[in-house]
Amino acid sequence: MARLPSITRKDQLAPEHHATWDAVVASRGGVRGPFTMALHCPPLAEHLVNLGGYVRFEGKLDMRVRVLAAMVAAREFDCLYVWGAQTSSARRLGVAESTIDAIRDKHARGVPAEDAQIIDFSRTLLEKHRVSDETAQALQARFGNEQFVELTATIGYYSLLCMTANACELAPSADYEVLKV
Repeated sequence: MARLPSITRKDQLAPEHHATWDAVVASRGGVRGPFTMALHCPPLAEHLVNLGGYVRFEGKLDMRVRVLAAMVAAREFDCLYVWGAQTSSARRLGVAESTIDAIRDKHARGVPAEDAQIIDFSRTLLEKHRVSDETAQALQARFGNEQFVELTATIGYYSLLCMTANACELAPSADYEVLKV
């Protein structure tokens, strides 16, 4: 059970924060997951909508790359909600079960090289807080500087969502895969 009551109705917010509610709904089609917790701090939720909107919907980074990075963040934080949401997205994008299993089991063996590069970069950045020059240069060569920064921001955004979900003990949706921690 979540540590905070879920904000799932606009009338749970003060009228001056209804525009933030509307922005979440306009961006995501409804208020779910970490946003049911983030709306306890509407100004922060408003910024999350904008950042997440870019990371999830507007950026140039390939959606598969975004999902892989988000799954690694979810696994590194053992975040049940984000893991469930992202594995569902990964399957819709055709990510192989072996790749999902590898991320769950914290390795990249047997994963296509392009996916392994994203998994290893994301995991290394989250675990060691830095990556080697060689790793950074390889990703810059693959994506260019803009998408290199976008990938890094994607990892940060999903880390923030994971920390919010974990601190609030947000349970995964009933239709999501459950991460065994």
